[in-house]
Amino acid sequence: MNIRVGILTAPDIRWEQRPEGVLLHDVRIGIGFHWDRTEDQLFEGTMEIRDNGDGTKTAINTLDVEDYLTSVITSEMAATSNIELLKAHAVISRSWVLRPMWGETASLKDASGEGWCDTPDRHMVWYERDTHVGYDVCADDHCQRYEGITRRDEHPEAAKRVKEAVDATRGVVLVDPTDNNAICDTRFYKCCGGRTEEFETVWAPRHYRYLLSVECPYCNTNDARVLSQVLNNYDRETQDFYRWTVRYTAEELAAIIREMSGIDFGEIEALRPVKRGPSGRIYELEIVGSKHRMIVGKELEIRKWLSKTCLYSSAFEVEREETDFVLRGKGWGHGVGMCQIGAAVMADQGYTYEQILAYYYTNAQLKKIV
Repeated sequence: MNIRVGILTAPDIRWEQRPEGVLLHDVRIGIGFHWDRTEDQLFEGTMEIRDNGDGTKTAINTLDVEDYLTSVITSEMAATSNIELLKAHAVISRSWVLRPMWGETASLKDASGEGWCDTPDRHMVWYERDTHVGYDVCADDHCQRYEGITRRDEHPEAAKRVKEAVDATRGVVLVDPTDNNAICDTRFYKCCGGRTEEFETVWAPRHYRYLLSVECPYCNTNDARVLSQVLNNYDRETQDFYRWTVRYTAEELAAIIREMSGIDFGEIEALRPVKRGPSGRIYELEIVGSKHRMIVGKELEIRKWLSKTCLYSSAFEVEREETDFVLRGKGWGHGVGMCQIGAAVMADQGYTYEQILAYYYTNAQLKKIV
């Protein structure tokens, strides 16, 4: 089975054919996040440069799903990772990408692929996976990181371990036995901060019995050896993922919110959490300003509005220190599904991939479908 991956959209795309594949220049990664940058990436399979008719072009890579998974796993984590961690990631990455191809609906949303509630005093948005036109998934964190064979070929011997993990789990996905064995929506992220989150607080108001909130004592680690399995070169620039602090002056905060939201709240008087999920992640936040007040959500929109590079998570407490706003937070990512750092620690402690998946995807079952 083939998959079409949208790699890059730009007015001009620079590429060159090499014996080992197609090299694309200036591929943007980490879009909108604090590690946002460009790099050259190498791809196997076929590459189409599509003219979008609006002054831009899109590079679309078509390849076999299992080959795609090999690249996803080496893009999401080090190829030298524990084999049980690699197997766990192979299963959830396969489940995530095959779910819509098997006819499973992702969530409740509008035609654009986004959930909306936008009124003068309430702005609720969640971003879904199937907003792409002309290809199945994108190559960045909006979907799954896919950097072609760029990371894979950095360590050829270690890459054999990734292929071993993909082959050992070939065709295996997680399914929900209470929903006619539908393929699970297997979300994942870097670090939950101590407890995972429920699906409905982050995306559509839909409850999945396999995406429950569970305590995670594993991701509280600074073991460089284990972290190097999950955090690739640019991810390792982030050191304070488990507990973090962001401080703004009132003027800085007002300027950031105005720039990121497009709304002039005036002087920011308060940030008031209205609703939190079980992990502590805020999914409704009231912003009170001298000119305007509004409730904003969900999780990702809050993170976008309160930082030019997106907050690590929405699991934070708000403190006032004189005129400053201090956000004391935990975790890195939305918190739903598998905590990658927690899973890396579990694998290092001897847990099998089946045990890791059972821990983070409660009530789900493994099934070979292809």
